[in-house]
Amino acid sequence: MRPHRAAQDGDMSDPKHLLPDADIAAAGLDDWRHADGALHARYASGDFAAGLELVNRIGESAEAADHHPDITLTYPAVEVTLSSHDAGGVTARDIRMARAISEHASALGIAAKS
Repeated sequence: MRPHRAAQDGDMSDPKHLLPDADIAAAGLDDWRHADGALHARYASGDFAAGLELVNRIGESAEAADHHPDITLTYPAVEVTLSSHDAGGVTARDIRMARAISEHASALGIAAKS
């Protein structure tokens, strides 16, 4: 039996392994909240063009990772939901994608809103 390791320590080798709440909380995803078996973030883009640029960057990362979030783009915000549907909840793939999305938002000067 393999010992359990926390999500933040780099042991994310099983992409379909559901992460326990404690691992998700320990992952340090300040922009994100965990609810209903998914990760959720809302970014205040301020205008449509900035939001669209964030969505385009998320799309590029999603295609590269073959892991696609649900995205809603509106005039003042971008809402993102991550969940591994094939696993039925949050996995290491979602943690990695959440980090990439947060980095894209930060690079564009777009802050997360709760």
